[in-house]
Amino acid sequence: MRDESTTLIDVVERILDKGLVINADICVSVAGVELLGIKIRAALASFETAAKYGLEFPSGTNLNTAAWEQAKVEKENCPQCGKRVPVDELFNASCPWCGWESAKVLKARPGFKQIKNYR
Repeated sequence: MRDESTTLIDVVERILDKGLVINADICVSVAGVELLGIKIRAALASFETAAKYGLEFPSGTNLNTAAWEQAKVEKENCPQCGKRVPVDELFNASCPWCGWESAKVLKARPGFKQIKNYR
């Protein structure tokens, strides 16, 4: 069943997360003689996705910025809210968006009691 409440923000987030590549070859010919040939290759993706798939960046792109370093950090979707969070933060602390805590964090709390389920 499809979610009927998809917004433009959801679509843009999905495109940036997965990436979009367009390849086009346009050729104008008259009587079998090629007069004009255009090759287009366009890619739309976040820096994180582009780096993951090895897309080339334009010359002059400064890769030594805080934003670029943050994009290189491995991220995972939070199981509760679905936001992308650095893996280390998600599993060793909590989700900064919704406060979800992993089992590892819960077990490390003082007074944690594991409930055993016997069948």
